[in-house]
Amino acid sequence: MIETSIRWLLNLLAAPEVGLTSVFLVSFVSATLLPLGSEPAVFATIKANPELFWPAIIVATGGNTLGGAVDYWMGYKAKSAFAKERESRWFAWLARYGAKTMLLSWVPGIGDPLCTLGGWLKLPFWPCIAYMAMGKFLRYVMMTSVLLYVPDGAWKSLAHMLGG
Repeated sequence: MIETSIRWLLNLLAAPEVGLTSVFLVSFVSATLLPLGSEPAVFATIKANPELFWPAIIVATGGNTLGGAVDYWMGYKAKSAFAKERESRWFAWLARYGAKTMLLSWVPGIGDPLCTLGGWLKLPFWPCIAYMAMGKFLRYVMMTSVLLYVPDGAWKSLAHMLGG
């Protein structure tokens, strides 16, 4: 049951005929606390349609930033759930550097919880969103640009090694 549901969701999100819509959805979902990466969807869309480089980057940044805003809101509303963690180094660091820490919202593993903790600390919303967007935008531009320089033969070899 769960395997079928997950397969259905992944097929829906990977649907090539939706293009930028799927990039937005995957980017949004991957910015929440769910373990999903958006870079493959962004790269695949751009590789298949090079003219969509900037639209895909902007749509992915928007979806990922909106997902970060959801994380921020969850943290803002979940203050009592994190009360015991108040003494941790993370909170002191976030309180000290404020909204600028959201520049790190792109870092895998810590970025999404960082957005949540920013909301919990009630850091200023719009500056947090602006810094999230900057960090996420730079990540998409850098990662996609680097991946586009990998020769097509390398991708074909990788697919062949993985049984494709």
